Amino acid sequence: MIPVRSYLQLLARHLRPQGGRVAVLAALVAASIALQLAGPQLVKTFIDRAVAGRPAGELVRIAGVFIGLTVTHQGVAVGAAYLAETIGWTATNRLRAELTAHVLALDLGFHERHPPGALIERIDGDVSALSNFFSAMILEIVGNGALVTGIVVLVWLETPAVGIGLVALVVVGGLVSGHLHRIAVPWWRRVRASSAEFFGVVAEQAEGTEDVVANGAADFMLGRLAALLRRWLPETIRGWSGWALLWSASVILYVTSLVLTFVFGWRLFGIGALGVGSVYLLLQYVQMMHHPIEEMREQLVDLQKAGASIDRVAALLATEPDLRVAGNRRLPDGPLAVEFDAVTFSYDGDGRDVTLHDVSFILAPGRVLGLLGRTGSGKSTIARLVTRLYDPRRGEVRIGGVPTWELAVTELRRRVGMVTQDVQIFRATVRDNLTLFDPAVPDARLVEAIGGLGLDGWLAGLPEGLDTIVGPDDLSAGQAQLLAFTRVFLLDPGVVVLDEASSRLDPATERLIERAVDHLLTGRTGIVIAHHLATVERADDICIVEEGRIVEFGARAALVADPRSRLSRLLETGMEEVLR
Repeated sequence: MIPVRSYLQLLARHLRPQGGRVAVLAALVAASIALQLAGPQLVKTFIDRAVAGRPAGELVRIAGVFIGLTVTHQGVAVGAAYLAETIGWTATNRLRAELTAHVLALDLGFHERHPPGALIERIDGDVSALSNFFSAMILEIVGNGALVTGIVVLVWLETPAVGIGLVALVVVGGLVSGHLHRIAVPWWRRVRASSAEFFGVVAEQAEGTEDVVANGAADFMLGRLAALLRRWLPETIRGWSGWALLWSASVILYVTSLVLTFVFGWRLFGIGALGVGSVYLLLQYVQMMHHPIEEMREQLVDLQKAGASIDRVAALLATEPDLRVAGNRRLPDGPLAVEFDAVTFSYDGDGRDVTLHDVSFILAPGRVLGLLGRTGSGKSTIARLVTRLYDPRRGEVRIGGVPTWELAVTELRRRVGMVTQDVQIFRATVRDNLTLFDPAVPDARLVEAIGGLGLDGWLAGLPEGLDTIVGPDDLSAGQAQLLAFTRVFLLDPGVVVLDEASSRLDPATERLIERAVDHLLTGRTGIVIAHHLATVERADDICIVEEGRIVEFGARAALVADPRSRLSRLLETGMEEVLR
């Protein structure tokens, strides 16, 4: 259960930057309340003076003031509603940006445990459920609560007996609503969790549609979705039961207050204690209470949803990455040394399934390391540790002589670039795909980077140059690699990791990519997970990994010349043996 303090802390945190708007909104809400409370007072005055036979001109003036007050109230209400929505959407958009930045800063292990669809639902769906919480919390719950309080006070001043009854009803109604709220929040939390799970599965299936259809698994996947929906439905019904309970409580409160007012008004009028205007005033104020109470009831339903979303948003923000940071050191320009010092790593948390065992090596600045091994031997894990997608369980990885955990993640990403065989291509221009939507990168820098990789001809072949719109299905694997190489080249890193980046080349661009790789590795330290013989010939040093252990490390030329080395035997039997 989320305490009220958490609600207020979240409000204060995200509304503080809009303090001026919130102050204006508070003033508009206060004005709206005052205008609503003043209306029945004018009507009471009109009735009493009409009964007393006052001149028509006086009554017309009162009516004119009432009309002006009503029109003014409508204008104030429109302004308050507009400002409340502006505040709410500004706050929720900032929260979305904060959550997105936080999720992107989490380690790769977190993303492997949470599918994209589930994260989208938490970042967008849960935050959307908070939009009314930010915008209407002040306007509806606080404002209407103040309006009800004002009504009760004025009724008390008019007739203490009716005022005491209304106070008792409001207190009982508030206690009942608070209790129902505490019951319903866990229900909505389960609804939000089921929603996130559903969208996570939908995203996975949409991404794997080709494999699902090709392997005849469509019926199975539909059955999986149906099972999720069958579980989601009763949870949603239970969640809306909270709405029904609150609705019932508000109706009972309203009817009881009307009965109380009719009974007391009739008795007091009968004994001459109240005039016609005062009886009207009591009935009007009690009827006025129904609308704010209904609105507060609706907002309590939204607050139930918000409570579940706040819980999930807070849990996501509280998720700490496994990547520890104990410093903010910077790396020098130029090629950087890479050192593994007794590194042991496992992907599971308990460390039983060890992927790397006590791995140690030093790669000097400016040298290129060819990393060889069978599938599952640990090659890609070494690459992920160099780029710090994970941290080792034991031992230390150092870049440029600095332990990776002493570097800010942004600094490491600036100085260590990586290209994998699966390149993410966005439906956007070539320019945006190269800069990852950073408008600060000038076209001259892009052209320079493309030329630096020897890809001028490739750029010239694009129909609209940098403005050419591309998507995942518009480029071959080789063309996608060209984009990825240029992205890394723009960073000008000191270390470049190529994780089987040339394993999906198409013949038309193979020669172009080989030339681009040469340019990319010039003047930089490189780690290349080898796939072709040409890639191995490019390396200065060779590291062969078997079952998570280094079984051979040394200069490529020396290993090639030594007939007893594993590299020599691999070259004799063919490089494809490495990957079997």
